[in-house]
Amino acid sequence: MANEAVKFVWEGAIPLQIHLHESEVASHPAPPPALVLAPRIGYLPLLVPLIKPYFKDSLPPGEDSIWFDYNGFPLKWYIPTGVLFDLLCAEPERPWNLTIHFRGYPSNILIACEGEDSVKWNFVNSLKEAAYIINGNCKNVMNMSQSDQEDLWTSVMNGDLDAYTRLSPKLKMGTIEDEFSRKTSMSSPPSQQVVPEMDVVGPVKTARIPVRLYVRSITQDFENLEDVPEIDTWDDISYLNRPVEFLREEGKCFTLRNAIESLLPEFFGDRAQTSGEEGEERTVDKSEEADGSPQTGEIKLADGSPQTGEIKLVRIQGIEMKLEIPFSWVVNNLMNPEFYLHISVLVKAPQR
Repeated sequence: MANEAVKFVWEGAIPLQIHLHESEVASHPAPPPALVLAPRIGYLPLLVPLIKPYFKDSLPPGEDSIWFDYNGFPLKWYIPTGVLFDLLCAEPERPWNLTIHFRGYPSNILIACEGEDSVKWNFVNSLKEAAYIINGNCKNVMNMSQSDQEDLWTSVMNGDLDAYTRLSPKLKMGTIEDEFSRKTSMSSPPSQQVVPEMDVVGPVKTARIPVRLYVRSITQDFENLEDVPEIDTWDDISYLNRPVEFLREEGKCFTLRNAIESLLPEFFGDRAQTSGEEGEERTVDKSEEADGSPQTGEIKLADGSPQTGEIKLVRIQGIEMKLEIPFSWVVNNLMNPEFYLHISVLVKAPQR
């Protein structure tokens, strides 16, 4: 099952309909949009060699760095394509309509991109960050031969899971035991082997998991995902790049809820203190609905007026996740090739 899940992740793709921006059309009639199947674990700049020849005869002379937008919203090229889709399309749009630009790069919003070289640098840098979180250093990445590093990157670009599976063990990132497997072994007849008590009793820290959490905050009221308003600024998205301490305690399963709670404590627990705007103190009362509905946190400001915040959606690799799933399964099956787990969260933010 695990190998099958990983295979689904690597084969996951998003149908794109790419339009050339009207200001850059130098032919008549305007070219029809290009249809491309974009790998979820890939990056938008890697699609340019496929798209650029299609629009070549319609472009005016000269060009700038190439970039994409969604409904006029510039897309950050270093975020995996699947994460962008999960984050920006609360109700999935298929095909996903994007616009490509060959000039007018919004350098005030996006960092510069020099095509594949920039994407590769971003990937390797993320790999080093993940190695440091997991192992406390990035020596295994630094010591990887140039040819192996090139082959690893090529396997990601080409979506070649077999090649990646052969090369990635050289990074020695380690694994965490799957909670499903552990439950199965615990329910099987006991063996005659004596197991030291220290291995089965008490809380045990097993791993540090590299996580990139993207929290999109919506202040408007909405009932259904199709009613979520379009995003128009990256200021509505909070980006957390931090590890999750994977803790295992005998008799308990460390779940996705536990992981997100460690990253967004203001939406979980009985009570919490957070710092509000202008230095005011906020007390957060939170409770889980018994019927499994989204987690809600009631935020009370210093003047006693209640405000509520609610996690409406948690999505990983296009899957709307149940928070009670074992976190070990999520990590072992849904992480990206650079060993980061990307989690998209849609939040109904409290209104002041």
